[in-house]
Amino acid sequence: MSGVLYGVGLGPGDPELMTLKADRLIRSASVVAYPAPDTGESFARRIAADAIPADAVEVPIVIPMRVQRFPAQAVYDAAAAEISAHLAAGRDVVALCEGDPFFYGSFMYLHERLAGAFPVVIVPGVTSMTAVAGVAARPLCARNEVLSVIPAPLPEAEIAARLGAEGAAVIMKVGRHLGKVRRVIDAAGLMARAVYVSHASLPEERHVPLADAPEDAPYFSMILIPGEDPYVVS
Repeated sequence: MSGVLYGVGLGPGDPELMTLKADRLIRSASVVAYPAPDTGESFARRIAADAIPADAVEVPIVIPMRVQRFPAQAVYDAAAAEISAHLAAGRDVVALCEGDPFFYGSFMYLHERLAGAFPVVIVPGVTSMTAVAGVAARPLCARNEVLSVIPAPLPEAEIAARLGAEGAAVIMKVGRHLGKVRRVIDAAGLMARAVYVSHASLPEERHVPLADAPEDAPYFSMILIPGEDPYVVS
C-alpha cells in the first residue's frame, strides 16, 4: 500500500493557532516536507518546529525568494518526485503549508502533481486573512456584504476597479507594493477604513491605520478594509 500525502495548514505563524489535527499529524510524521527559501530559515518549519520528530526525514522545497522569475515548475516537479518516492515506499508524508493549503497555499502545486497517483488528505488551517481581522479587532463583513480578496501585485487599475464595488476587502501580499496600494485606497476614499497589519499572530506583529503605516512593508503584511454593516455600531 502507498503512503498518504497530508497537506497540513499551519495557520498564520503562532504555533498555538495550529489545529489539533495538524499537531497530531506532524508529531507522528516519519517524513515532513515544507517550503524553504534559498537563504534563511523556512517559515513553515519554524511554526511547526516543536512538533517535528527528531528522527523525521525532512524534505525542504527550496523556492528562491526574489523578484526575478525562477523555474517554479522545475522546483515543484523535483519536490513531487522526491515525495512520490516516499509515498510509493509506503511512507506517509506531511507537507507543511503556512496558512491554509488551498488559500494561496504552496501545497496546491504538490496536490496538482500527486493527487492522481496517491491518496491525499487536506487539513485546513487558520488563514492569514482571518488572523488579520482578529488582530485589528474589526469584523471583515456581515450579513449580505461581499468580501473581495485582492493580491497586491495586480496592476493599479485592476485593484482600483475591484475596490470600486461596495463591501469589504482584504489586500494580500502587500510587501513592496505598499506605495501603489496606498495610492489606490486613498484615491478610492477608503483610507479612513483601511488597517495595515504585519506579521499577524507573531511577536513582531504590528497593526496601525493605513495612513500611519511605514513606507516599507514586509512580505507578511496585509491591508484590511472592513465592511460597513449598518447594524454594527461604530
